Amino acid sequence: MNSSTPSAPPGLLAGAGTEGRLSEQLAVVVAGARRRAARIGDGDLDTAHLLHSLLESDPAVRALLGGEGTRTAKVLGYLAQRSIGYGVRWRDTVEDAPPYGAGEAAAPAAPPGWSPRAARALRVAQERAASRGAARVEGVDLFAGLLADEGCRAVEVLRASGAGTEALPGALPDARGVRSMRGDTAVAR
Repeated sequence: MNSSTPSAPPGLLAGAGTEGRLSEQLAVVVAGARRRAARIGDGDLDTAHLLHSLLESDPAVRALLGGEGTRTAKVLGYLAQRSIGYGVRWRDTVEDAPPYGAGEAAAPAAPPGWSPRAARALRVAQERAASRGAARVEGVDLFAGLLADEGCRAVEVLRASGAGTEALPGALPDARGVRSMRGDTAVAR
């Protein structure tokens, strides 16, 4: 792995290594998102890179958007346009840190190469997996982590492509522990 590849977020992948904390499928997703960020010249892996890789690699996440249907195709089409320059307004900008509600600890700094929101989505995914007693984080956990932050680029992509996000958290299996950021208050769903 070269030094330009984003390192793993602290707390999620530290210690046990990628294979110990992520399912095999999700490890492929994260590696794909890293490659996508590097290939299109983005300095940081962001939540849209993670969403793109999830939809390409994880059938369970695709199923939440209706499988191989029109909704999934629209989201992938929007993401592909971004890859070839449509999302140029995001180029050379870092996805900002998500807001934290009263009583929540401040987010740890995102590691080099990761947007703060992407690192947060992975931490939420880990918490979600732990809340259901799973040893490994799955793609649906990461998808839930993305949906929990209504201000992230992944959610912006879902909305802009017409996929909508309102009903998705309730469609997730074992949705307990999913958090939603609304304004400056985080609420459990």
